[in-house]
This record gives sequence, C-alpha cells and structure tokens, in this order.
Amino acid sequence: MTRVTERLRRLLPSARREPEATAPAPPRARQGHNLFEAAAEYVAACAEDDPARAEEAAGRVSPGALSFGVNELACRALIALARERDESPTTVARSLLGLRDGGRPTAADRRPTADG
Repeated sequence: MTRVTERLRRLLPSARREPEATAPAPPRARQGHNLFEAAAEYVAACAEDDPARAEEAAGRVSPGALSFGVNELACRALIALARERDESPTTVARSLLGLRDGGRPTAADRRPTADG
C-alpha cells in the first residue's frame, strides 16, 4: 500500500509540492456592505442632492437594513444636536421639521377664554 501512495505522489503534480511551499491564500474581500456605511452615504447624498450616489448607496443593502441605518443615524444626530443646543430632542426635532413648539394642544390650550 505504501508503494501505491508513493507512486501516486510522484505522478500527481499537486502531491509533489511540499505543504510549506504553497502560498497562503490571499485574504478574502469583505462579502457584505456595512449598513451604517450605506446609510451614512445615502443620507449625505440626499443632503447634497445627488440622486445617483443615493441610489448606489441604497443598492448596497436591503431596504429594511437601509431604513434601520437611516433611523439610527437620525437618532444619533438628533441627540448630538440636542446636547449641543442644550435642548430636548423633541424640541430640536420639531424645530428641524419646522413644526410649532408644543405639539398636541394640552387641556389648558383648549379651555375657553373670556374673549370667546
């Protein structure tokens, strides 16, 4: 049986090489795209009015992953801006969207006044 193995080793080119002589496999390229990288690129492209770049970034990940990444970016940006302004995230969010302060009217806002 050993003679058969020896003969096969001599005949087969892959069996002739020493294990140390084989070069290590090159590192594999990253398989997927980071959803946060895609979301950051997408939002930046939208802010810069670059639809081609936004579309390319959106194509890197699934729509659900992109939505999650954009939401996470919005939350982090809102918190950072609120801290910078020393205001609540709600106040900053409403201000950025051009909404009136206060949101829903309170009971005090609905009370009739003496004027009418």
